[in-house]
Amino acid sequence: MIPKEAAPGDDTAGLLYYLYGPGKRDEHVDPHMVVAWDPFVPDPVKSDEFSISDLAMLLDAPVRALTGKKPLLHVFHVAVRNPPEDRRLTDEEWARVAREMMHASGIAPHTDDQGCRWVAVRHADDHIHIVATRAREDDRQPDTSWSKLRMQEAARGFEVEFGLRRLTHADGTARRWSKTGEAEKAARRGLSEPVRETLQRAVREAAAAAVSDADFFERLAAAGLRVKQRVAPDGNVTGYSVALPGDRDGGQKPVWFSGTRLAPDLSLPRVRERWSGTPMNPAAAPADVWRVAAEKVRAAADQLGAGGLHQGAGDVAALGDLIVTAAVVSPYLVRSQMRKAAYEYERASRAPAARQMEGQARELYRESTQVLARSVSSVGRNDTVAALGFLLALVTAVEASRRWHQAQEHRVQEEAAGRAGRLLHEAVEVTVGVNAAREYKPRSKRAGARAGTGRRAATAPGSRPMVGTVQEAVPEHAREILADPAWPALRARLAEVERAGDDPADVLATVAARRELSSADSVAEVLVWRLEGWQRQRDSTAAAGKSTTAAPTGGSRGGDSDRRQGTLSPTRRTPGEAQQRKGPKRGR
Repeated sequence: MIPKEAAPGDDTAGLLYYLYGPGKRDEHVDPHMVVAWDPFVPDPVKSDEFSISDLAMLLDAPVRALTGKKPLLHVFHVAVRNPPEDRRLTDEEWARVAREMMHASGIAPHTDDQGCRWVAVRHADDHIHIVATRAREDDRQPDTSWSKLRMQEAARGFEVEFGLRRLTHADGTARRWSKTGEAEKAARRGLSEPVRETLQRAVREAAAAAVSDADFFERLAAAGLRVKQRVAPDGNVTGYSVALPGDRDGGQKPVWFSGTRLAPDLSLPRVRERWSGTPMNPAAAPADVWRVAAEKVRAAADQLGAGGLHQGAGDVAALGDLIVTAAVVSPYLVRSQMRKAAYEYERASRAPAARQMEGQARELYRESTQVLARSVSSVGRNDTVAALGFLLALVTAVEASRRWHQAQEHRVQEEAAGRAGRLLHEAVEVTVGVNAAREYKPRSKRAGARAGTGRRAATAPGSRPMVGTVQEAVPEHAREILADPAWPALRARLAEVERAGDDPADVLATVAARRELSSADSVAEVLVWRLEGWQRQRDSTAAAGKSTTAAPTGGSRGGDSDRRQGTLSPTRRTPGEAQQRKGPKRGR
């Protein structure tokens, strides 16, 4: 739960009209009041005789009645938001949150009947807005000097009570979140994410793989970013800023972000820590890249944090860089899970302590990172068979870091490592499914007759009862699977397999046999992940087949002959040549 106090304002009615209105992009849904300072205040959207202007006048009345100096900015506004993964709170629960926030902020203490007037408006599932006026009923102004800290403390209590994702603050490890204006700007430009998020990821990938200042700045430029270095009078580079091409402010000037504005560990001094110490030059043959990296990761997992708190902080930071680089070079069929795991582990890579970068685990993780980064051309192919061992080692390493954070009582970092570990586990199982699909050889069409039964009646695709499929394919786990909450998702996956023309029982037995299931917390969920990998590989193969089939055949004989002779067909032109022959466009 995140309470965010906005800058004070002077237009109560204007703010209320915005909160009750459609929003800037029609994003406000069902605006309504959840609670107010007085239980008898009507909701303007439910009353024909009470308008938004009337509500604003009631809120402003104590301000106008002040006999002393009136505040220039009398509107107190705070938005309280839950992360997307949290459950949806009811209006009654949000009402409790609003009352507690007004008590914590000093606007309206619980036992004080002379507090300020306020109202809470909800127009989305995940947040509310609280509007108050800074004037008490006893002709005084409230003391809100500690409002932000106390509202944060109240939010921590509600996270425990309501079973929400538990956040923290003030440990200096939180990432720099995009502001509302940045998100709105990205939406206007049709971008999938705010520019700050894009820059964070690009800079982190460059920092993880770099081995020197020059290498770091070259990687930033190669990623397509604009780079500006801050040079001291003595000629030393003391900082840097990056901008995304095309991202400009109202004055048409580039919007620059320094490394510190992106994340606490992306300032130039913290970036340089990555290549401090003894220079390393690890290398591996292209065929051995994943195996060599996996061996180093397994060896490092036993050493993580062995040298104490500060060394452990450096170890988890190096592990974070390894996951970032692995996400870049991972097989594309599991790259989405790897990128999500890198995103989640980012917080776990920043321990709330000074970090020491000379640990044994840190060196092994850095060596693994360099092996992958320097062999990107060879490991970037879709080699999921070779990558599986590395992913399994990475799961072990992340679990070791989670236990270390747990021992140090780094609760938020422990939870972040747990979420990353789950995503890596998913990537492992998706990889298992991909490999199974590649090596799959369907059994011959089975006759309808089965041992001890009559001829099986033909069923239309998608209508076959999947309970029998599970009992046939994995009889030793059937009872557990059918009682699992993930069973509906597995049933839907099996139906997709059948609609694609494969035998679901045969496919399920194939993916189940690829790797043991006894240690899984949820066998059904693991099989869902494996079938997802199966489907990704089958879709990829089908798409490749279609592109080959759809290739133009006109004049193919001459083209093939030319290619066999090592020359280009004169009827084919490169895109650049075609553009040159078109000539310049005529102005209108």
